[in-house]
Amino acid sequence: MATQAREPNPETAEKTPRRRFTPAYKLKILAQTDHASEGQIGAILRKEGLYSSLLSTWRRQRDEGTLGALKPKKRGPKPKQDPEQKELERLRRRVAQLEHKLETAELIIDVQKVSQLLGIPLATIEPSEKT
Repeated sequence: MATQAREPNPETAEKTPRRRFTPAYKLKILAQTDHASEGQIGAILRKEGLYSSLLSTWRRQRDEGTLGALKPKKRGPKPKQDPEQKELERLRRRVAQLEHKLETAELIIDVQKVSQLLGIPLATIEPSEKT
């Protein structure tokens, strides 16, 4: 029998999907590499098809305690907020704006007091009339 060349399947995805690693898998690989010698680490990485940079990143995440904390985010619109929470955030932004204005006003008043003590006249700006 002659073997025939297979035609590519048009239903197959052209690009392979990105690999995702579970926290349990990452911890398993880290445990293996922690107990392995230099030459064995390379063999483990080759066997699993991993890069040493991934290993470095996973070690750093493990040391920081964030290895299993971050999960893939869902894409799409954000869930609607509670109206009270939305109002609370609006009020917090407003308070921050007013505190900034207050700091600016207090600074201007301090400058006016210092200039008055030193006898330095300040130029006054007349408010323009609205039409």
